[in-house]
Amino acid sequence: MSPQMLDVVVLERDLAAQGLRRGDLGAVVEVCGPDACVVEFVAASGRTQALVTLSSRDIRAVSDDDLISVRPSQAIAS
Repeated sequence: MSPQMLDVVVLERDLAAQGLRRGDLGAVVEVCGPDACVVEFVAASGRTQALVTLSSRDIRAVSDDDLISVRPSQAIAS
């Protein structure tokens, strides 16, 4: 996947330190090169949960088979 600004993407792996799970939706807010981008993940209220630089291997495009759900955010381990 070659991410573009404002693409909605799906996380392909858990990021426990940020409280994110595989399958979470994010939006590309900056493209850093052909294989890296900054993705913002938000809570249902609109609060930013995490702003993470990811490689294109860590995300995929949203598909018509994907469902959206809501779950409580995970506590960040210290």
